[in-house]
Amino acid sequence: MATLATEMDGYTFDDVSVVMGTYNEEEAVGTVLSDIERVTDSRAAVVCVDGSSDRTPEIARERGARVIEQEPQGYGVAVRAALLAADRPVVVTTDCDDTYPMEMLPEFLAHINEGYDVVSGDRLYHGAEAMPALNRLGNHAFAVLASVLLGERVHDTTTGMRAYRREVIEKIDWTENTGLSAELLVRPLARGYAVREVPIEYRERKGETKLDPVEGGAAIAKSILKVGLEERFR
Repeated sequence: MATLATEMDGYTFDDVSVVMGTYNEEEAVGTVLSDIERVTDSRAAVVCVDGSSDRTPEIARERGARVIEQEPQGYGVAVRAALLAADRPVVVTTDCDDTYPMEMLPEFLAHINEGYDVVSGDRLYHGAEAMPALNRLGNHAFAVLASVLLGERVHDTTTGMRAYRREVIEKIDWTENTGLSAELLVRPLARGYAVREVPIEYRERKGETKLDPVEGGAAIAKSILKVGLEERFR
């Protein structure tokens, strides 16, 4: 992937914002926030952009998260708002359904301190058995498409768990909604940022999924193609 930066910033969890879009995840959001609190010793800030009709925002506030409420407009709109609201040097994205291992946060931060601009969790490395088979197949296909467009091997384009230097977030105009998770990897790679994919475990989600695998998968594939071509001819 891109050439590794050489500076050593020495960031700690006091420099980390964990952000997520939340939508009707009252079954899981408390667990996710508890895990973040435990792993970071309550030092990371948490920002949730929420459009829920259940107790999700109430639970998030009780756990100390900053909650920005908005009308439901889709995954990308919520996550983009959360990313831009973060005010610390390192921004970590995750989902609110308890599928991602917060225990990996120290390793993600260590790679940022090594000089990487983006650290991306690769769910497919370990097989992602908790993921529905159709979703797993689609994610392998998305990775192949992105790899062809970028001219380098990409393993998991749509993971929700990544860490970024905040300047990466600020310097790129993010355009996608359903396909934002893929865009958040494709554009930094295309622009030569130092990116590292790290194997992570992926757990079965709590609560019901909000994304139709066929309709959502088509939207993600379209986003990867659109963004990849835009970056190639930029």
